Amino acid sequence: MNHLKTSTIAILAGLAAVVIGLLAFALSWSFWQFWGGPMPGSWLLLLPGDLTLIYLWHPLFSEEINFWPKLALQMSGQFIVVTAVTAVFTWAKRRWLSA
Repeated sequence: MNHLKTSTIAILAGLAAVVIGLLAFALSWSFWQFWGGPMPGSWLLLLPGDLTLIYLWHPLFSEEINFWPKLALQMSGQFIVVTAVTAVFTWAKRRWLSA
């Protein structure tokens, strides 16, 4: 992956996080009765999106927004946080290794 640009790596990681987040959310939602609550470990997979829901979107919007807009906000937060963190770490790694 050294030949890819930092932005490309970050965007691919963000897209992967959205796919993983959607799968974790769908499985947790589908097997709610089986697990007796959320799927174990789903909170960790959805943490970037949940952080943006709590600290970014919640102060701006009411809690009583519909399901689909809230899911879209969560997944956009998932993408933004993972992309930003991956970009910073990839940039720092390349900078550190080139020095």
